[in-house]
Amino acid sequence: MIRSSLAHDVAGIPDPLRRARIPKDLESVTTLAPEESAAAVGLTDAGVDRIWNAVRSLYRSGIHPAIALCIRRRGAVILDRAIGHARGNGPGEAKVLDKELATPDTPFGIFSATKGTTATLIHLLDERGVLHIGDPIAEYLPRFAENGKAGITINHLLSHRAGIATLPKEAFDLDRIGDWESQRELMYAAKPTFRAGKRQAYHAVSGGSVLGEVVREVTGKSIRDVLAEEILDPLGFQWMNYGVAPADVPRVAVNYPTGPVLLPPVSNLLTRALGGIHPDAATRMSNDPRFLTSVLPAASGVSTANELSRFYELLLRGGELDGVRVMDARTVRRARVEQSHLEVDLSLGLPIGFSRGYMLGGKVFSLFGPDTEQAFGHLGWINILGWADPARDISVGLITTGKAALYPEVGRWWQIMNRIGKECSKV
Repeated sequence: MIRSSLAHDVAGIPDPLRRARIPKDLESVTTLAPEESAAAVGLTDAGVDRIWNAVRSLYRSGIHPAIALCIRRRGAVILDRAIGHARGNGPGEAKVLDKELATPDTPFGIFSATKGTTATLIHLLDERGVLHIGDPIAEYLPRFAENGKAGITINHLLSHRAGIATLPKEAFDLDRIGDWESQRELMYAAKPTFRAGKRQAYHAVSGGSVLGEVVREVTGKSIRDVLAEEILDPLGFQWMNYGVAPADVPRVAVNYPTGPVLLPPVSNLLTRALGGIHPDAATRMSNDPRFLTSVLPAASGVSTANELSRFYELLLRGGELDGVRVMDARTVRRARVEQSHLEVDLSLGLPIGFSRGYMLGGKVFSLFGPDTEQAFGHLGWINILGWADPARDISVGLITTGKAALYPEVGRWWQIMNRIGKECSKV
């Protein structure tokens, strides 16, 4: 089974374009899961086709060897499809014979979309009084107060205002990634770059790691086990946890560095946000079994598009799904309260609105398309998105495997969200 994500073909010849080979017949690489009637939830079949055509347009760019999309409207799955290959058709893999189609059942790494899962669990534990979001981290991990971090709260981490946006490279050593005691020492040694609460700077990995150790401290269990016990197992999820069992590693789709090679200053910005790891190296790292079985509460989630959509359906329904209530509707409402309004993020250099753990929509500028003021969810490296929009009664999971930060067709990615918003009118 081929798991290499290097941008070379089987003969070792560099592929400067770093794109997948796209067949003329897109139906030959398209798979569908059962879908419900669009008309029954206020859409048209033509409208669903227009949404899927936006996905096909993005796929034709060759940037994403695989794309999966699932949309729920009023609780009904009206689109659940995948296009492309889970492995074997990345940049430079034209001669690979054992290409494997991506399907709606294919699990993918969702990278930072994992943060939405972690935030949900933290709010649930707050609801139950196991921890309190307003408390300083040092209440649970006393040594975390070292080097001027005594004032950092759980809320600061959830809203990316803790001032410890980066971790040293040692934190990403795959041989030590599961050593939680070593990881704690790195957290204790961290020095904030600004006073807690003062500015917003996206915490790509560091915030989730600290939250994971808080959960370990208050429950005596790995955050992976707590997430399964409190949310995933009661609702019958197969995936959506941090990493996978070793036996499931070969099932996870391969990620590929694609598109134009990053150059400064963009490469510098993203490398700094990733703790000194170049984005291409981080992408290759994500295919390593050590990463795929790791517990990184900000980065190592694995899901299908359907289950990512279903997770946000849980939040859209106020914490109850399929007759099973896992959290109070009031808790979900509190989790969505705005903490920053389109403030320019010091790590990303973009205006991103945050609640306590979720990225927020907006009237004009939004990851979720225009006129999405009620939408909330989370982006994942780099064109992955899970979200819910109560105004439209939709929950969506969009997953891609090409990791290009900037490419000429990036507008096609955003057009998918734009088209979903247009076809799914407000209710």
